[in-house]
Amino acid sequence: MLPPQGGRRRSATPCKEAANVPVIDAQSATALMDALTALVAKAGTAVLSVKRDRMTIGGKADGSPVTDADLASDRIIAEGLARLCPDIPVLSEERVHLATPPYVGSFFLIDPLDGTKEFIAGRDEFTVNLAIVTDGVPLFGIVGAPALGSIWRGLVGHGAQRLAVAPDSDVGGAEPIATRPFPGRGCQWIAAVSRSHGDSRSNAFIDSRPGAVRKPLGSAVKFCRIAEGGADIYPRLAPTSEWDVAAGHALVAAAGGKITDGRGAPLRFGESREGFLVPEFIAWGDPSAAP
Repeated sequence: MLPPQGGRRRSATPCKEAANVPVIDAQSATALMDALTALVAKAGTAVLSVKRDRMTIGGKADGSPVTDADLASDRIIAEGLARLCPDIPVLSEERVHLATPPYVGSFFLIDPLDGTKEFIAGRDEFTVNLAIVTDGVPLFGIVGAPALGSIWRGLVGHGAQRLAVAPDSDVGGAEPIATRPFPGRGCQWIAAVSRSHGDSRSNAFIDSRPGAVRKPLGSAVKFCRIAEGGADIYPRLAPTSEWDVAAGHALVAAAGGKITDGRGAPLRFGESREGFLVPEFIAWGDPSAAP
């Protein structure tokens, strides 16, 4: 199980090396857990400090927006990771031009502000996402929702937790969370759906399964609701970026769920796929519901 907040095992060398490749395993991730959680909380505070009615809003090559909040969060995370584990590569949405795929061993995968459209629109469902990916698979994930006062984190094979976080970055106690069994035949089930990025294939997937109740949510909060048993399936059968998925992938898996592509195959991260795109995925709260 995950240690309680403040109860992490300490290690002088949390980042290991295997065959001259830096690796973070489960033990190393446990040693880093509280420091990484505090880092996500600090980045969230920086996001909240940005005045939405005065901030600069720019555009990226793919047409997605970038704000002062995205960049402030990214700076804090970059500085913190350089201090905590300088030998581990970092892939961030805001510094993707520095990426050197394919990644071997471990790397950090970061979305400094997931749900930028939610943030710009004045809504609260935006997140700071941080994942440790080892050997192509998310091992540990943190999703911080500063405006909701919550952080979710999970270490695959060791459980998941929800923590309260104050506007000043103070992180409170941890509460264990878990996915729920898929409702029985004839019962309603909850589909977490994107408020800003709907697509026809995901809608068709939901419509093909009777009893669905759609729950519109923003950013990686959808993964969090799956992980804590507030929703059953989150289908995204259209391309999205690896940094949007990795932290939630680890969180849901740690909480007892499963993430696959549309055919039930596992996902891989940090390889040489163009644009770091995940073509499709489905997050299942109950693995027995997956193909």
